[in-house]
Amino acid sequence: MFDILVVEDDRNLRRIICTVLTKNGYNAIEAEDGRAALDLMESKYIDLIISDIMMPNMDGYELTEALRNAAYTLPILMVSAKESFGDKKRGFAVGTDDYMVKPIDVNELLLRVSALLRRAKIANEHKLFFGKTLLDYDSFTAYYGSNTVELPQKEFLLLYKLLSYPNKIFTRQQLMDEIWGYDTSTDERTVDVHINRLRERVGMWSDFEIITVRGLGYKAVLKV
Repeated sequence: MFDILVVEDDRNLRRIICTVLTKNGYNAIEAEDGRAALDLMESKYIDLIISDIMMPNMDGYELTEALRNAAYTLPILMVSAKESFGDKKRGFAVGTDDYMVKPIDVNELLLRVSALLRRAKIANEHKLFFGKTLLDYDSFTAYYGSNTVELPQKEFLLLYKLLSYPNKIFTRQQLMDEIWGYDTSTDERTVDVHINRLRERVGMWSDFEIITVRGLGYKAVLKV
């Protein structure tokens, strides 16, 4: 059973989400704000977080940023009344995996939760399958049909990261921090160079496309 932490200061909404999750086979755990969520996670393993943004003590942006800075990779779904593009951009910039605008449809919420958990499981297994494409993380080897392609390490890691979360936008800084490290002296243009090289190597593969999202970063879109 998956453990899902619901971080929401509105008690009634928090209870509704938890009830829906419980009825659908998840173990729902409650926290009233980001600080309470961090305290709880020190003693309990959590598979996924559903978090509001506007909360006292520590808001959803701060919670997500704190978790990513502490190397937590679990999926995070932001649920908020903040619906502007700027709000969403900030959410993805700090590390959320998905974003829903209130009022929410609980059936859609369940679909998104299921998809995020499935992607996280695939990523943890160190292999990704999409149509003719297979990425083997342990050997840094990519396969397309019967062809084997040994990509340079950084290019492989970029491709693996993007395909682990289809349609999720990663900023250049996020990719830099994860693949080159927080203390690297390399600038963000390095990401662009590696993405361009990666496109030259796998651009003809029909299972996915690497998209540039102007002003934000990159995402992988599946075609299968």
